[in-house]
Amino acid sequence: MADEAGGDPRASYRQALREWQEQLDRLHAVLLDGERRRPDQLKGLLNREARAKERYERERRRLLGLGE
Repeated sequence: MADEAGGDPRASYRQALREWQEQLDRLHAVLLDGERRRPDQLKGLLNREARAKERYERERRRLLGLGE
């Protein structure tokens, strides 16, 4: 995981985007491709995607200089 507190905002943004895309791919495997998961696994998958998206959005705002 990239350093969110400092470092290169571009690198942090790229890393956050990659991590979110990985979670989206896993979620799409279930929602679009019919991969089966137990309810508890699906809940975890949804939570991981949501956290990855939040981090991506935070890094995007930081890159654009928009702050919180």
